[in-house]
Amino acid sequence: MSAADRIEAGAALLPHDSFDARLLANVRPANWTNPRPAPSYNLVVLGAGTTGLVTAAGAAALGAKVALVEKNLLGGDCLNVGCVPSKALLRAARFYTDLHDAARFTGSVPVPADVDFAAVMERMRHLRAHLSHHDSAQRFRDLGVDVFLGEAAFGDRRTVEVAGATLKFAKAVIATGSRAACPPIEGLAEAGYFTNESVFNLVERPRRLLVIGGGPLGCELAQAFARLGCTVVVANLEPYFLPGEERDAAEILADSLRRDGIDVRLNTEVTRVAMEGGEKRVRLVNDHEESTVAVDEILAGVGRVPNVEGLNLEAAGVAYDLKHGVLVNDYLQTSNQRIYAAGDVALERKYTHMADAAARIVIQNALFRGRKKLSSLTIPWCTYTDPEIAHVGVYARDARERGFHLKTFTVPMSDVDRAVLDGEEEGFVKIHVREGTDTILGATIVARHAGEMINEISLAMVAGIGLKTVSQVIHSYPTQAEAIRKAGDAYNRARLSPFLKALSSRWLAWSR
Repeated sequence: MSAADRIEAGAALLPHDSFDARLLANVRPANWTNPRPAPSYNLVVLGAGTTGLVTAAGAAALGAKVALVEKNLLGGDCLNVGCVPSKALLRAARFYTDLHDAARFTGSVPVPADVDFAAVMERMRHLRAHLSHHDSAQRFRDLGVDVFLGEAAFGDRRTVEVAGATLKFAKAVIATGSRAACPPIEGLAEAGYFTNESVFNLVERPRRLLVIGGGPLGCELAQAFARLGCTVVVANLEPYFLPGEERDAAEILADSLRRDGIDVRLNTEVTRVAMEGGEKRVRLVNDHEESTVAVDEILAGVGRVPNVEGLNLEAAGVAYDLKHGVLVNDYLQTSNQRIYAAGDVALERKYTHMADAAARIVIQNALFRGRKKLSSLTIPWCTYTDPEIAHVGVYARDARERGFHLKTFTVPMSDVDRAVLDGEEEGFVKIHVREGTDTILGATIVARHAGEMINEISLAMVAGIGLKTVSQVIHSYPTQAEAIRKAGDAYNRARLSPFLKALSSRWLAWSR
């Protein structure tokens, strides 16, 4: 049985070591006793991922009587099988790449260091366990939240059943998250494969890995595993990676993955997997031409499925579908006005910070009859490849579809001194403003630290600060964020019409 077979069977392998034991002691304590239910709750929260935890903690801090129900691990995907373990892995992979690239900076070639994959994964488990106390059952009990471990289902429009107890609520929040989609590929299930929910249980490095999918998960982990010494093939059905992003950003990413030795297969469908001679032979189809690759393991990253099964949503009068999850309005209300939904189970943008922001809307609207709208949020996002790709606001194509007229200002990172000094010239800052104004409508940043840089643009958009004002902000020199100020300078230069320039020249000539 392959590693993927063993691990996909389970979280049953946990704990691997003292770090996983510590993690489980926090997020799924074996000796936990559910509390006696209160006569009624201001808020019952189903799911203890980011949305559920932020909602429960925020509501309890405001004096609400809150129940929080989780059937698996507190912390949800982000802590256990998402953001936290993946970013620990990416950091280790980046270190090994920088080490091998040392000759560019020192003029000498160090002895190549072989990757200690087991140590990399152990570090990840250590950091995950260290951070898990923030999401622990005991911490939330100490905050005044009644924490119930068990599978929840609605009894009717005003009650939730869990582990034999009935929780009566004035308001409820569905925050059950999502799970990895299973690709309908012939033979894949029989051969065995990883998803984000199992790949971080690895302790041995796969020699050859196929990654199915070219979204954020597929790109990030393909690059990480390649840099950690795996031979990696990426098969993406679309002609570009990250199909929602700017095309020039996607092309830079594809070039970066190829430089890392990844065999990039775009416009390619995986049609069949078969076990032969102890290896997985995978049939690929590109432009009606078939080829076969042999790998040891497969990682599928082809989207997410909302967790709506088993909740008895019909009894609660909550409308949903299996593809889009729980259906909500702009106030995050479901078809039952007493019940709200947020996070991956209901929203298109499945990001931890999106879930956090939506939870804050739920607190206002559910408990205080607020009218805060989801559509009012300005949400940035980032794919943490190297270079990173970050975005906020509209894309140029969106503006065209909506009838907006844009002016775009682009600054290559190769024009930024600090990026050149750091050897990180690849990428750009691209800022869109409404034509005739300096109002920022959107931005894309491709840079090694794009995720840190995009927040300045997000702040400007939320605060109504125009690109002209951004150009007047003094940035520390040398920093890569200077690229944003340079975009502001480009905006100012564009405002200098031939007439104004002629007028200025005459004035200066007279002044001499």
